[in-house]
Parts: sequence; structure tokens; C-alpha cells
Amino acid sequence: MTKLVSIRGAITAHNSKDGIRQAAVRLLDRLYFKNGITDDNVVNITFTVTEDLTAFSPARAVREAGHNVPLMSCAEPSIDGSVKGCIRVMVTANSDNDAKPVYLNGARALRTDLTSVYAIALDGPSGAGKSTVAKAVASKLKITYLDTGALYRALGLKCLTDGVNPADGKAVEKCLTDANVTIKYKDGVQCVILDGSDVSGKIRTPEVSMAASAVSAVPYVRQKLLGIQRDIASSSSVILDGRDIGTVVLPCAEFKFFLTASAEIRAKRRYDELTAKGQKVSYDDVYKDVVTRDKNDSTRAVAPLKRAYDAIEINSDNLTAEQVAAVITDCVTEDLA
Repeated sequence: MTKLVSIRGAITAHNSKDGIRQAAVRLLDRLYFKNGITDDNVVNITFTVTEDLTAFSPARAVREAGHNVPLMSCAEPSIDGSVKGCIRVMVTANSDNDAKPVYLNGARALRTDLTSVYAIALDGPSGAGKSTVAKAVASKLKITYLDTGALYRALGLKCLTDGVNPADGKAVEKCLTDANVTIKYKDGVQCVILDGSDVSGKIRTPEVSMAASAVSAVPYVRQKLLGIQRDIASSSSVILDGRDIGTVVLPCAEFKFFLTASAEIRAKRRYDELTAKGQKVSYDDVYKDVVTRDKNDSTRAVAPLKRAYDAIEINSDNLTAEQVAAVITDCVTEDLA
């Protein structure tokens, strides 16, 4: 039922034209997205700014960004102990949902009840190094890492083991209806449990990789795993890596990144990883698998691989996994400061 709601938000910004503009637009975009609204739903928007933000008007910033709604901006009175360099907003809108406030950067201190748990979505194509980077980020930030691809690999393995074509949606659903896949952590290391057995060491072969890509296109499979992923993300601060984390699994994640690299670089990394484990593979076969999986993942009808509109894209062709992790960690820690 549609109702009139007032949605509050705040963000801190540097006192410069670009600083205020970027902060105001980011705040409003995140608030719109988290609340599932557009300009068509909005009745009016009121911005207030602390007296130390004088370089630009946040209302003018969002107007220039293309928002065609009633806007107002005014200065707040000086209050001892208040957050400095702060832009606040109240959006009055018609919505079917309850208001979800958004507090970013230093403004998180205003609503600590909302910000004790946060999620990082890391998406990208196969072989971009997402898992390695995600593990490093989790270690640096001391948060939980969830390798969502491992869940799909486990179900792909189940299909292969049972002789089911992973591209046959009906057969896959029948095979996996009673399958039980969960995540457990042993000494901080993620283990994938399939029907009571730890299959972590069996899901990294090229065959399982292709099976995972196939089953991930089956709507039943994605729905089966969606709840598991969201439950973990709601209970503690996490980083999840996959193909559709920022677009489908956690569209309201506080931080989103899209990690990519050329197909050649990704194939070389995957080849090195597999040969280091003693697997006999050829680079040409690995490259073909990468290209095929890119096509499958980006063209599937359900939750295709794509960058979330508000995700930061990182090309890792010339970066090590540690350097990419540092970029992400710096972005997150700066935002949480």
C-alpha cells in the first residue's frame, strides 16, 4: 500500500565544489536505490548543511545531476559537538515500503545503530582474482569472507556426480531439490559442506567450473542460494564475491566493486593456479573456458554478470591481488572514518 514517508540521510564532505557535489549526488543516489524510489515518487527534498560547507549548494548539485524535483537547501545553526562538514537530507516520497535511512562517511556516527554491520559486494568475471582479493580484504578489515561461487560450484559438482546435465533446468531442479549446501568456518577458513560432506577440495576443477556456470543460469538454483547468502550478510560485516552480488544478492550493499581483467590475463592466472595444484591442463583450454564462461555469465537470462551502476570498477591487468585489496580497503576505511 502506497504511503507518504520521510526518509532521512546524511554524509560528510570536503568543503569544495566537487566535494559537495559528489557527496550530495552519492547520498541521494544511495537513498533512492535503498528505498526503491525515483524522482517520480518524490514530493520534495530538503538539504541542510553545516556552516563550514560553503563552497556549493547540495540542492544545486543534484539539480545539475538531472533530478527534476522540488529542492531546497539551507544552512544549519552551529551546535557544539555536532558532526562537521555534514550534509543532511530529508526526502518526502510516496512509497510502498517503510523508510530506510542512509548515513555515509563520517555521518555514520549520527546513527551507529544502522552502521555496526556493513557489506562489501565484489563482482567480476571468472578468473579476475575476486576470491584472492576478497580473502585479503576480509583479513585486513577483520570481517567475514563468503565465497559465493563456491556454493554454485558445490551444486555443479552435485549434478556432475549424479550424472545430470547442468544445463538442463528441469533435471537440475529435480536433482538439487533435496541437496543441502552450507558454509562452515574452520579456523577462519571457509569450508563448503554438501549433503554433510566437506567438498572444498573437489570444486576447483575446470569441469566443475563450467558446471557451476551452467547451474547458475537456472532460476531455481539462484533462489535456493539467495537466502543463504543474505542470511550470512545480515548477521555480520562481510565481503561477498560473485557475479551478481551488487545487482541482485545485496543491491543495498554499502560498498560495491567490480573487478575485471583481460581474458588473456585471467586465463594465465587460472592456468598457473591449476598447474600449481598439480592439475594437467593446457593454457589454450583454460583460455577457451574463460571466454565461454564470460559469454554464459553475461548473457544468461537470470541475474547476468554486469557491473552495478554504483560499483567502483577496478582493472587488475597491471595490479597484484594485494594492490587491489589495498584499493578496496582504503575506500572502505575512508568511508567508515
